[in-house]
Amino acid sequence: MRIVLLAACLTLIAAEAQAISRYDPTRMSCGRVQATIARQGAVILRYQSKRVPGLPLYDRYVQSQQFCTMGEVRTRAYVPSADAKSCPVYICKRVEVDHFRRRILRRH
Repeated sequence: MRIVLLAACLTLIAAEAQAISRYDPTRMSCGRVQATIARQGAVILRYQSKRVPGLPLYDRYVQSQQFCTMGEVRTRAYVPSADAKSCPVYICKRVEVDHFRRRILRRH
């Protein structure tokens, strides 16, 4: 019974990880990239590096802060698109506690 329960839990984790859609932003207009993120909330964008040929770059891009986990903040990022070299989007970045503390200490 424990093995069945463990297998069921692992299946759910794998299904959840595959639930996010993946796109190539270089095949979409900037507006379509932004609309896709807005519609789905969070997507994976994957594209080739311009500086290192053959190197794939990818990240999770989000529509709002609610798609970030605790300890992360939504920050602006840029991806290439079919009609723009730098299409503005958002990613979640982990907040560095030391940096945050220094900012608070400067205010006081």
